[in-house]
Formats: sequence, C-alpha cells, structure tokens
Amino acid sequence: MRIGDLFNLYQGNGFELINMSVDNNSDVNFVARTSENNGVVARVARVDKKPFPAGAISVAVGGSVLSSFVQDKQFYTGFHVLVLMPKSEMSLEEKLFYCHAIKMNAYRYSYGRQANKTLKNINLPPLPKWLKDYKIGYAPIITNVKRKDMLLDVRKWEHYYLSCLFDVSGTKTTKVSDLETFGAGKFPYITTQSTNNGVAGFYDYFTEKGNVLVIDSAVAGFCSYQEMDFSASDHVEKLSPKFQLNKYIGLFISSVINMERYRYSYGRKFNQIKIRDTKIKLPADATGSPDWAYMESYIKSLPHSDNI
Repeated sequence: MRIGDLFNLYQGNGFELINMSVDNNSDVNFVARTSENNGVVARVARVDKKPFPAGAISVAVGGSVLSSFVQDKQFYTGFHVLVLMPKSEMSLEEKLFYCHAIKMNAYRYSYGRQANKTLKNINLPPLPKWLKDYKIGYAPIITNVKRKDMLLDVRKWEHYYLSCLFDVSGTKTTKVSDLETFGAGKFPYITTQSTNNGVAGFYDYFTEKGNVLVIDSAVAGFCSYQEMDFSASDHVEKLSPKFQLNKYIGLFISSVINMERYRYSYGRKFNQIKIRDTKIKLPADATGSPDWAYMESYIKSLPHSDNI
C-alpha cells in the first residue's frame, strides 16, 4: 500500500529553533532533520500553534536522509519535515516497521529531488505476520537518580581484560541468500557495518543466542550489544558474558570498547586474539570488581533511556 493510503500527511511547522524558547522542563520536543536522537534536538516552550500529538511519525524530507521516527512526546518541527498520522488504529510496532520501510527509500532522493511532494506515493511492504505477536517492552527509568549524581570519574576506574569478562568466539557465517529462504522475521542479521547497530535485516532464522556483545573484525572494530537471538555475516566475533549481563550494562561496555576503535582498521583488524588481549577501564566497586550496578544506573539516568 502507498504511504498516502495508510497515513494522512501534514506539512511540519517550519519553525527555526533559534526563534524558539528552549525549555528543558517542557513536555514539547523540537524535531529537525537530524537522523540522530529520534530527530529531537531540544525541548521548547509552547507557542500559539498547537503541537503535533505524541504517536505521530516525523519524516525528514530535505535532501536524501528520509529519517523517520515515531515521536513519543508532543512536538513542533523545523523545515522540511512532514508529519504522518495513521488513518486507522496502529500499534507502536506497526509504526516502527513503517518508519524503517520509509527509511529504506532514501536512495530515491537527493538535494535536487526531495520527497516533500512524492512521499505519499511510496509503496510500503505488507506487515509481516510475526509482527502481530511481537511487542516491544520498555524498562522503567530509575526516577530517583539525578543526572548530576551520575558523572563519570574515570580516575576511579580499573582496568580489566576482555578475556576475564567474556568468552570470545566467532559466529556462524550465514549468507543473505540462505536467510531469504526462511523469509522475513523478527531475528536480526548482524553484519560488519557500524550503522543501525550492525543490523542489516530481519529474518525468521537465527544461529546465535542474544544478550551478548559482537565486534566487527573486518573493518573498524565496531562493537554493539545484541539483545535478541540473531544470525551473522562473516567476521562478526561474539563476546559471551561471564557475568550477569543486561542491555544497560551491555550498552555501557560496548560504548567503552568503541573508544578503542581508533587502534584498528582494515589493515589491522580487531580479531579474536586482539580482543582477548584488550584491557578496558570500567567503574569498580570497593572490592575492585566491576561495578555493574553503577553502569546500569548510569545508562538508565541518561535522557531518553526509557526508549532503550
């Protein structure tokens, strides 16, 4: 079906952030054409014009970005942003599926051919059957942790070998052509790309258990946390925890590991031997062990952590 068959399309506000009053306590977001942070660049005070409602989809149509996000708060927009509102009731999972499908059409556009007039005519794929039973869970924020209390002081951190924290192994190499025989599904296909958390598609097949870290050993040594069971391309190394890992701790550690990426390149790969021999600094408790509770609390204290 076309986008115009599923959604009513509205021109965004076309406001300039410089003319808005930034208010960090406001419940209204300002959405621009950025492809990061759900398109949100600030929180702003209300003006005379009513903001778009939470649950609407923003699409950046300037240039070739076509960034598409479900907005979880009321919002105003900058220039070259369209707003999509479902014509019929639609779950969050369905909206997220359509956002991804919209982004996949970015190749059609450039700064000389923008999507502001033709977006409604883009054809979207049908919803996969598994999506009806798939629900996204949201973990609650720790509301009693103040951001200012969670400043990172690396002087108090300790060094730990990755081999002491994880079992390092390879993953089974799976070809896309093989995955296509199983069809679309809910299990991510992880590659050596450093964008989209390494995910290059979703299929009804997996070879690896989730709740692990993975590292690209072919290009730039990109590390990501994989919550779900998954399949993988070649040169994807797996770090299986020797401790109780969750997504918050996983995101903390993967961010620290990615600080080491400058050491590696296509000519100097971050292979399994180098991974095991790598030391990283992490917060430590009074016993000298990694302070897992602190890492989890820190990630939960960050803005928008409720969307993790």
